[in-house]
Amino acid sequence: MSDPSVSITHDAAAGRFQATIDGLPARLDYRLDGAVMLIHHTEVPARLEGRGIAATLTAAAFEHARLEGLRIAPLCSYARAWARRHPEFADVLER
Repeated sequence: MSDPSVSITHDAAAGRFQATIDGLPARLDYRLDGAVMLIHHTEVPARLEGRGIAATLTAAAFEHARLEGLRIAPLCSYARAWARRHPEFADVLER
């Protein structure tokens, strides 16, 4: 489940997709290795868990990668699990 009402911003210089919900920051961090986006961390405050925020952040990263012609290496456990649940993004996964 993801929350389409969550407003995600992308800070390319920081390698981060982020959102602030109820005054609390949530984020997905990555770094680029050539044309591969290495997703290495997702973080959602405990008070916000279960609302689909990590899924929304991850979907935004995958959609961005697809639009930019990037591949994704989901290094963090959440991004890896999300990718397994969303085979429609298999085309952007680094093999």
